[in-house]
Amino acid sequence: MQTGTLLALAIYFIAMLGIGFYAWRKSTADTEGYLLGGRDLGPAVTALSAGASDMSGWLMLGLPGAIFATGLGQAWIGIGLIIGAYLNYRLVAPRLRTYTELARDAITVPDFLEERFHDESRSLRLISALVIIIFFALYTSAGMVSGGKFAVSALGLSYTDGILLMGGVVVVYTVMGGFLAVSLTDFAQGCIMFAALVMVPLAAYLTLGGEGLAGGLAAAEAARGLSLTQMVGGAVTPIAIVSAAAWGLGYFGQPHIIVRFMAIRDVKDMPTARRINIGWMAISLVGAILTGLIGAAWFAARGGAPADAETVFLVLAQILFHPFIAGFVLAAVLAAIMSTISSQLLVTSSSLTEDIYKTFFKRSASERELVAIGRGAVVLVAVIAGLLALDPESSILSLVGNAWAGFGAAFGPAILFSLRWKRTTREGVLAGMIVGTTVVVGWIILGWSAWLYEIVPGFIASSLAIWLVSLFGGPPSHAIDIEFDAAVAASKGA
Repeated sequence: MQTGTLLALAIYFIAMLGIGFYAWRKSTADTEGYLLGGRDLGPAVTALSAGASDMSGWLMLGLPGAIFATGLGQAWIGIGLIIGAYLNYRLVAPRLRTYTELARDAITVPDFLEERFHDESRSLRLISALVIIIFFALYTSAGMVSGGKFAVSALGLSYTDGILLMGGVVVVYTVMGGFLAVSLTDFAQGCIMFAALVMVPLAAYLTLGGEGLAGGLAAAEAARGLSLTQMVGGAVTPIAIVSAAAWGLGYFGQPHIIVRFMAIRDVKDMPTARRINIGWMAISLVGAILTGLIGAAWFAARGGAPADAETVFLVLAQILFHPFIAGFVLAAVLAAIMSTISSQLLVTSSSLTEDIYKTFFKRSASERELVAIGRGAVVLVAVIAGLLALDPESSILSLVGNAWAGFGAAFGPAILFSLRWKRTTREGVLAGMIVGTTVVVGWIILGWSAWLYEIVPGFIASSLAIWLVSLFGGPPSHAIDIEFDAAVAASKGA
């Protein structure tokens, strides 16, 4: 690798560690500071932090690779995600921010569900914490796979060394600065990702030209035996469209995303955060899609196609730009990978600390002890995820898809019903989480995911379970709903 590229990457790593040090000095004295940033995030940091932690390495590697290999039919994933993110801000974000503060300042999703339904049995907290720990181990391993592939393609390191490098830097700044470090680094990383996803497809198009793009696409389609530009018809069946667009359903249940809603400083900042987030998402997703499509034309016309389709963004960046600029673009891939890993590590750490250790082992634990346990949990989860990621043949998009579906089906309906339907009961939510998780896991094991994305049956089954069990079960508790209505009325009158 050239000196300019290494210099740009070194600057990036130092900047991330510097943010971690700043956050360590500012907000890690207690668990609310370490795990939720003191509920003091501004709208811009909330928006880009949610976006960067959401998109992960699949935005820079998995999605361009899928478009590169099979065409625009995969763009339905992006369409579904934009719709899902918008609805998440409308249906979940404002209410969750208010409810969690009323629910004894709940700082985790399991904590919120327990307080929301006055669950003295602790079953809601235990089941939801276990779902978080299991699926985030898988989700974080997808980020580690991205790091390994990045190291091989861009840095000339071994796959294992890449996992150690990415994981090591992320663990250091997450352990030091907690949620604030994760959110501030996510903001910086979101800006880098945005710029890179505009630069790479634009540079590739300008280099090829209109005629070169058309000719390259024709050659690529002939080589693959399919239409890369077709979004409906042919191999892009109605079921395939539903499966791709259904990724948007997952937003309602992603703990590492909705925790940002809990941390924003004021519910009145939500509309600003929503506009920033949706704009960032739309442009970034278009950039990722165009990278895959124009990349297919580029390599068909000029040769030298990457052996792994999921590295098309990396290879194009190194071909098109000066080494120093290429280093900046490659840092965007690191940003996508590291922003998600750090968020997932912290949310898993919060469940292990607040929902398992403090709740079931030592309720009298001091704030200092809990922060120390949280830091240890970050390291533990990182090690487990790294071990799960040791297979270099793992597909990033497939790993992310499985974990995304698990969270979407387990928590999505539970969060929506608990915030939007006052008839919802503890038993209903518990049934929904168990049924949703079981259906997703069963669907994957049976191999039916190739026919229909597992989040669709999982989300439907979970919703039906919550509705039916709540409808025919005992009466719900309305105490927190009354407080919520009063808080909303007061905010409107302010």
